[in-house]
Amino acid sequence: MKTTTNTHTITYKVAHASTWQGDLRIVPMPVPHPGNPRQPGKLVGDKLLITTLEGKQELRVSLGLEGKVTLYKIYKAAGSVAKWLYEHQIDEVALHPGDLSGIINEHALRVFCDGLLVGSFRFTEHKSKADHILHTKIYLLGDDDMNALQLLASESTATVAGTNYARLIAHEPPNEINPLSLAESAQELGDQTGIQVKVLGEQELTAIGANAILSVGLGSKTPSQMIILEYPGQGEAVGSEPVVVVGKAITFDTGGYSLKDTTNIVGMKYDKCGGAAVLGIMQAVSSLKIAVPVVGIIAAAENMISENAYRPNDIIKTLSGKTIEIISTDAEGRVVLSDALTYAHTNYSPRAIIDIATLTGGIVVALGKVRAGIMSNDDQLAQSLLAAGERTSERLWRMPLDDEYFDLIKGYDSDFRNSSGVRQAHPIVGGIFLKQFVSEDVPWAHLDIAGLASTGDSVQIALPFPPRGATGFGVRLVVNYLQHLA
Repeated sequence: MKTTTNTHTITYKVAHASTWQGDLRIVPMPVPHPGNPRQPGKLVGDKLLITTLEGKQELRVSLGLEGKVTLYKIYKAAGSVAKWLYEHQIDEVALHPGDLSGIINEHALRVFCDGLLVGSFRFTEHKSKADHILHTKIYLLGDDDMNALQLLASESTATVAGTNYARLIAHEPPNEINPLSLAESAQELGDQTGIQVKVLGEQELTAIGANAILSVGLGSKTPSQMIILEYPGQGEAVGSEPVVVVGKAITFDTGGYSLKDTTNIVGMKYDKCGGAAVLGIMQAVSSLKIAVPVVGIIAAAENMISENAYRPNDIIKTLSGKTIEIISTDAEGRVVLSDALTYAHTNYSPRAIIDIATLTGGIVVALGKVRAGIMSNDDQLAQSLLAAGERTSERLWRMPLDDEYFDLIKGYDSDFRNSSGVRQAHPIVGGIFLKQFVSEDVPWAHLDIAGLASTGDSVQIALPFPPRGATGFGVRLVVNYLQHLA
């Protein structure tokens, strides 16, 4: 499994509050208005280091104004604390869960613990001179139910390990991660976890008629791959219908003949974030021994230009048998996903299908970098994912999928087109396209994470992560959803 030396590692230790002898404690707090000199500022993540009457130190961190605290603000504050711990080279610190009790709901402590671990991630694989390395132990101080605290710490650690693994894969440049090397990373993950992995390469995809995913990769010297990871579940759930998680992994997206400009082509290594999230989810479900069977399918291709590349006006027969006319070669994500979705529902009789993709710039216009979009053919599945997003602070907003939107991509010489060619309802057009490749009796949800998958070259104010780049969005959300399935 691909790994790197993270320059900041955080581990949790559980200890009785009465026995801890350390000198520094993190104290998250809502800030009343007006504040006082012994409190941090009103902005989320503001900090104040004070010395108590007992001679101990407290790092007081603002969760925002009293009465306006949300789980997302708690998550963001924790990320800022991780940055502070690294900058000040703190190797030992404590956190008392009581400081977060009564704030928002019972998920506050878990979200804060997740935020600390997410905020510690740094990608230094390709630096000639390593940054300083720090290992921080964070003691969770309990008064009575130590087992519950240990379980929370273990689950947070395992889930965020999946998140940070997804970020590691997403950060790798296109000369390191292409469809073939991504498949190799999946195989290594399988060897490490016991998850069954199979890869459909060019020959296998041709044999089954998966022409959509193959077409997107025709311009690249590296052929497209469909990567399948199977986790069997635990206990009585083994052998039951799986949840299938499908990820888009365009390892680099030039836009093809619908070429991106010099500004928008930079950062297109992050167009594989959906597929990276699937790898992170599969690592986490294996570590957590989640009951429900889970299948991960990654549609991997490199969208390049050559004499072999697919073109606008090409008509492609997909794995489903349906035909699509290519209007934009830069609407390639939905094309590769069409075959992956067909493969999912025809081979696994899934309980549900969830696809994760950096699909459209339109979702960024609609929702910015605060929420990702969700589109679904099933209200119960949509509500379950929305609730998981609120619990984890990976928040979603549901977009419509009325049948009338299909008119925008109705085909003339084919069954339908991969783009409407106009700006209206841009993210919904992507969703309505994908809907054509899922059986109506299979609950399906599409998560368009284009706005949240990465921060780009500058850290956006809405995101809590001190390091720039991939966020791993979707891993914690989907894992939480799976944990709450009956």
